[in-house]
Amino acid sequence: MDQRIHEDFKPLTHITLPIHPLSLAATRRSLHLHGTTVRPLKGMSMVTRRIVSYDGNLISVRVFSPSSKEDQMPCLVYFHGGGFLIPAAPYHWKLANLYALKTPCKVVFVDYRLAPQYPFPTGLMDCYSALQWVDKNAVLLGIDRNRIAIGGDSAGGNLAAAVALMARDRGGVSPCFQMLIYPVTDRRMQTASMQEFPNTPMWNSTLNRRMWELYLPTAPEPPDYASPMEAPSLEGLPPAYLETAEIDCLRDEGIAYAEALQQAGVPVTLHQTKGTLHGFDMMLHSPIVKVCIEERVKALRNAFSQ
Repeated sequence: MDQRIHEDFKPLTHITLPIHPLSLAATRRSLHLHGTTVRPLKGMSMVTRRIVSYDGNLISVRVFSPSSKEDQMPCLVYFHGGGFLIPAAPYHWKLANLYALKTPCKVVFVDYRLAPQYPFPTGLMDCYSALQWVDKNAVLLGIDRNRIAIGGDSAGGNLAAAVALMARDRGGVSPCFQMLIYPVTDRRMQTASMQEFPNTPMWNSTLNRRMWELYLPTAPEPPDYASPMEAPSLEGLPPAYLETAEIDCLRDEGIAYAEALQQAGVPVTLHQTKGTLHGFDMMLHSPIVKVCIEERVKALRNAFSQ
């Protein structure tokens, strides 16, 4: 076991995200069941809505709101991680509540369709459709359409980065900020951390390669939205907060994406955590995770105050 792993995250060393077809099916059933029992934290309310996605099909979004909400609140549209394959986990829902409570803001949590049944670009287009829906219905939702941010973790971070690119290219809705937590950014898998971590717990380059095979079975050319690091230009994107985990195959591509954004003139806050594994923020009682949550909230507050 890697000696750099902090004690808080040792329980995660026995976990690897299940993407084998048999284990994936069981995991999906379990997480979907958890999803039906989600309840907002004290001081929060939650409404589930069914919205029309780009292809006419319905997807679900959950709107988390502080109970003492004001009119025209800022909003974070959030896309969960899970390798494009796995539904949201209980800690995702808790984090969504915490972001909403602490910022404060509304959080619109998107239940996008998953690979391999729905490979690229279905999940991405679901996420972009959700952003458009929030923008179009901002008054009804009590949201300030000038203060809509997007965010996500892991594969969800990839989707947030891709949605930011699409919004820039297509015009109309314009997110004010992007929050990218240990994001997937580059399908080429050529970084040093990809070579260093082929078998780490939680997530590793072996799983990452399989994820890309399932999410992107026929690679589009150019693959700029699927693989944000390969976008022709990163100019004109909203400011970003980007966080990486130390013992994570995605670490270096996250750092590289932050540097590429900066080189394109995009303001970026890069937070490189230490002693952490991919998905470390499921350990919500860890002081390290609490600091990270505060940093994310601070970044959201700063973005919404501009």
